[in-house]
Amino acid sequence: MIAIPEYKDRANVLGIGIDAVNMQQALAKIAQELEQRRKGYICLAGVHGVMEAQRNPEVARVLAGAALVAPDGMPTVWVGHYQGHSQMERVTGPDLMLEVMRREEFRGCTHFFCGGKEGIARELRDQIVARFPFVKIAGTYTPPFGPMSPEQEKEFIEQIGHLKPDIIWVGISTPKQELFMERYLPLLDTTLMFGVGAAFDFHTGRIADCAEWIKRCGLQWFHRLLQDPKHLWKRYLRNNPSFLFSIALQLTGLKSYPPQIHARPHDIPQPVWAKSRSIR
Repeated sequence: MIAIPEYKDRANVLGIGIDAVNMQQALAKIAQELEQRRKGYICLAGVHGVMEAQRNPEVARVLAGAALVAPDGMPTVWVGHYQGHSQMERVTGPDLMLEVMRREEFRGCTHFFCGGKEGIARELRDQIVARFPFVKIAGTYTPPFGPMSPEQEKEFIEQIGHLKPDIIWVGISTPKQELFMERYLPLLDTTLMFGVGAAFDFHTGRIADCAEWIKRCGLQWFHRLLQDPKHLWKRYLRNNPSFLFSIALQLTGLKSYPPQIHARPHDIPQPVWAKSRSIR
């Protein structure tokens, strides 16, 4: 196990706790969770995730129960810096996935890809193995667009039970992937689940990456909007102005946002009725 550089608590972004980590600290935390075989899910929260949690208490509860909520986006990092978390840096899903794949301390892990449209998870597997031949990809699965049927759930759970991957990478979308992980983690024979959003599309070339200076300026959302305006304009129009207005109220002290209590539900055995819950 590698040593974990210390970091201070969580930044409070509109009541959502974002772990005040940089990439090295996030990787060290993940290595510790795997070493201890402690079941959990990893979330990456930017403006979109924070605003979804503002609108839906269920999403806020799921984020509060995560093993790690990394700052996916410069606005969350800037808020963290304002609150005194100077070491906090941007940790995105695509970047985190590549770091876990290439690092020596994770060489013994097996991986499973769940998400994307038909064929994307398999294409991602081929791309990753071509880039990192030592990586062990146990399997892939393309979930349906809507909730799984009982038959699909049974097939998915049995597939994971047979393969027993250490890590499941979930590439759906926020907040669906967060609800998916919280729903299925207790039923799956795995240790960690990662909600990495568009990472599947990034690493298969469906979404082009942008220059580092664009990311540091907090404008990657605009770069993505230019690539897919039809699907993204409503999201950004809905989220960005609301986030700016709300965070201004918080940082000026005109409105308080009490932080969610950080409690990992998977430390407690799941009751039988949990198996019948569905994602909404």
